[in-house]
Amino acid sequence: MLRMPFVARRLRYAGMPIFLCLVCLGLYLYISSLELDSIEQRTLNRPFIVEKLVEHIKLTVVSTALVIAIAIPLGILLTRPFARRLTPPVIGVANIGQAVPSIGLLVLMAITIGFGFIYTVYALVAYSLLPILRNTMVGLQGVDRFLIEAGRGMGMSKARVLGQIELPLAVPVIMAGVRTALVINVGTATLATYVNAGGLGFLIVNALALNRQPVLIVGSVLTAVLALLIDWLGGVAEDVLRPKGL
Repeated sequence: MLRMPFVARRLRYAGMPIFLCLVCLGLYLYISSLELDSIEQRTLNRPFIVEKLVEHIKLTVVSTALVIAIAIPLGILLTRPFARRLTPPVIGVANIGQAVPSIGLLVLMAITIGFGFIYTVYALVAYSLLPILRNTMVGLQGVDRFLIEAGRGMGMSKARVLGQIELPLAVPVIMAGVRTALVINVGTATLATYVNAGGLGFLIVNALALNRQPVLIVGSVLTAVLALLIDWLGGVAEDVLRPKGL
């Protein structure tokens, strides 16, 4: 007989994808039941929606990969004794990205450095840097100092202590920051259409401009589905990377 924790874990993993599939099916049936005009038909077709969805995913994945590559090493550096004096100014700079409204940050980037995909990625990195940076620092600072001292007492180098003790124990907190950054990027990427970077925001903005309710519903629902799916994937990754016994 399967153990209950095993069954519960499998149900938890499968629940969200099943729910999201049902939402997409309901959306498809709803749109199929409508009499669409020519403008709506040009927008609500599979090739066009897939194109905008792929653009949105690219913006989210590339920006999150870059912010992980920047924020985690930087967070590790700022928790080392020799670099702790740099923490206040670095956190202050990272806070600027969160303090500026997302649309303002995107427009500022567009005006100062240019329009398009790569410049939108820069803006998304600046906007989502803080959660991963802060969680990396909090996770590492929360590791029991006795464990670190025990590792050092066993003859482990500082690098080995970091890689085999500190980082594995900080993984749950770091991954929580990554999940937050992913959801932030999915939501903020809807504004990328204002700076000619595509994404699902194109559907939403044009639906509002042209007063096309079905297009607005499709764009909004697909954005929400994508955010929930990415957050679910982040949760699975968190469980997989979490050290056994935690």
